[in-house]
Amino acid sequence: MAAAAVVEEEEVIIVGAGQSGLAAAACLSLRGVRSLVLERDDCVGSLWRKRSYDRVRLHLAKHFCALPHAPHPDAAPTYLPRDDFARYLDAYAARFAVRTRLRREVRRASYDVAAARWEVEAVDLAAGGKVELYAARFLVVASGENDEKVVPEVPGIEGFPGKVLHACEYKSPEGMKGKSVLVVGGGNSGMEIAYDLAGAGAVTSIVVRGEVHVVTKEIWNVAMALYPYLPLWVIDKLVLLMCAVVFGDTAKHGLRRPAIGPFTMKCTTPAYPVVDVGTYAKIKSGEIRVLPAAVKSVHGNLVEFNDGKQYPFDAIVFATGYRSTVRRWLKSDDGLIGDDGMATRSYPEHWKGENGLYVAGMVRRGIYGSYEDAEFIAEDISKQLHPEAHGNGNNGKQEQLLAS
Repeated sequence: MAAAAVVEEEEVIIVGAGQSGLAAAACLSLRGVRSLVLERDDCVGSLWRKRSYDRVRLHLAKHFCALPHAPHPDAAPTYLPRDDFARYLDAYAARFAVRTRLRREVRRASYDVAAARWEVEAVDLAAGGKVELYAARFLVVASGENDEKVVPEVPGIEGFPGKVLHACEYKSPEGMKGKSVLVVGGGNSGMEIAYDLAGAGAVTSIVVRGEVHVVTKEIWNVAMALYPYLPLWVIDKLVLLMCAVVFGDTAKHGLRRPAIGPFTMKCTTPAYPVVDVGTYAKIKSGEIRVLPAAVKSVHGNLVEFNDGKQYPFDAIVFATGYRSTVRRWLKSDDGLIGDDGMATRSYPEHWKGENGLYVAGMVRRGIYGSYEDAEFIAEDISKQLHPEAHGNGNNGKQEQLLAS
């Protein structure tokens, strides 16, 4: 009989070595709290290094995209390229001596009431699936909203003769010049990939089924700067006024705006406005064709849409998003995380559950949200472990962050 795996004791287990997990580990370390980060991939920040296309730049200015205690240098570009941000995450992990175990896939995490601790089972993917057991008083879920790609089931897609990709597999338009390419999905990834393809000479079409707000980086950064000072509806009015000046009536070109304002939408729903990188100009010029109906089926190289139209394509890129997989391994019914694997409570009450359970970066607030969550969580855990050093520090810290 094989010997049982040894249980490794930690103060805090963090699942996920993306921006949220690294930030939480760093903030804990600065407060003298030991943590261990378990990461399924073979590097930190794998979303940026392995699942992003080559031309990606951060949509927000760098001061909105820094993690705690490590601002970007003055010499850094205002909008960081993907590779620069990936290197920043590497340096961040090294600077704060973040303890990581890479190639560890968490299979189960449950709370033992009698022992008052979280028990975590992971497998070492680099060692043939060897089982490892961990125990910790606190568990931080930081595995992100972009954990597993979502690809719709399309009848006949298996017979399509060309290349079929998800956005996480798309890197560049190399080899696409002169080819007819369909991009399915009108979010930020779909719009940027369509722009990338059209700029390289591909005959590009994009499926945009729903309503969408289109903004510029500059307009959105103005909105972010105003957020601490103005109500959402006022910010929406100003954003839409600026968008009207810059874009005109986007509905004329197949991009209908929602009734809900862009900043309210960002703060209260899972949807994000599209930050335009030049796609809209190519739509207006006809270089990118907008198709308003969903894909119904595929017949050879012909794609049929729900409005009955058919067009031939040489390649299809599904920019259809991702899903969280937290509910597959987290055994907890305290209501902190919903069936979709995301935080169920609205900001700023979303990050803390029962029995030492926390979530970081699971409420769709981007890098800035990762920053705040990390500080909240680290302060709360530190206060429980070292109450003599805190007093009312947690409330003061949270009020300071919410006002920033």
